[in-house]
Amino acid sequence: MNIVVLIKQVPGTDNVKMDPETGVMIRSGKDTIINPLDENALAEAVRIKNSRDDVKLTAISMGPESAMKALKEAVAMGADAGVLLSGRAFAGSDTIATAKALAAAIKKLGPVDLVICGERATDGETGQTGAMIANNLDIPVQTYVSALEVKEDRVVVKRTVEGGFERVEVPFPVLVTVNKDINEPGFPTLNGKLRAKQVTIPVWGPEELGVDKSELGLGGSPTRVVKVFSPKLSRDTIMKKADGSTKPVDELIKFLTEKEAL
Repeated sequence: MNIVVLIKQVPGTDNVKMDPETGVMIRSGKDTIINPLDENALAEAVRIKNSRDDVKLTAISMGPESAMKALKEAVAMGADAGVLLSGRAFAGSDTIATAKALAAAIKKLGPVDLVICGERATDGETGQTGAMIANNLDIPVQTYVSALEVKEDRVVVKRTVEGGFERVEVPFPVLVTVNKDINEPGFPTLNGKLRAKQVTIPVWGPEELGVDKSELGLGGSPTRVVKVFSPKLSRDTIMKKADGSTKPVDELIKFLTEKEAL
C-alpha cells in the first residue's frame, strides 16, 4: 500500500510577509513551521503505516530549499521517504499551478492508494489545492475528514458537514483532506531524528516531473494577487467637557446617530 502525505512549510503566524510589488508571499524567513493541518495529515498517515506491515509512506513538499527541513521532520515523525519540488520555475505558483506540480510528482512515484493532506494552509486559507490535485489525478476526493479508517480496498471517512457528520466509503485510490479533529499530532522519536539525518531527499524540478515550465510559477498561474496594501487606521477625536448640562450627552447621541451606531 502506497500512501503520500503532502506537507507545506509556511511562515509562522507572526512572520507572514508579502512582496508589495509581486503580491507573492516571502518564504525565505527563518521562522517557518509545518502547516498545522498538514501535521494532522502526517500524524494520520503515520498511524495507518504503524497499523499495517505493507505501507510505504512518502512525504512531498513544494517550496524553497529551506522546505527540506519540513521533509526531514516528516521522516523523523515516521515517513519512509520524502521528495522536495523546488526551483525558480515554481516560484509564485497559485493553487492551480501548485496542484499541477504536486499531481505530477504523485504520478511519478507510481501507483498510489491514498493521498492525505491538510484541509487548508494558514498562509493562503483557500482550501483549494487538495481538490485540484485529485482532479489532476482523476481520483475521488473527500474533504473535511475528521476520522479515517482503512479497509482492504477502500477507506471509510467521517466528514464534518453543516449540522453534523456523514460517513462515506470510497475505494482506492482516493485523496482526503483532514481537519484538526482527526488526531493530536505527536513528537518525533530519537530513532526517528537519527534516521532523518541520514536520509537523502531528492529535489525534483519541472524536468523530473515532465511538466512544461510555462505551466508553473507566475507565468502558469491564471490567478494572482494584483495589489497588496496595509489598511490605514485613523481616528478623529472629539472632546466634550461635562458641564452639568445635558448638551454634551445630546451631542454624543446625535453624533452616534449620524454614524448609524445607534
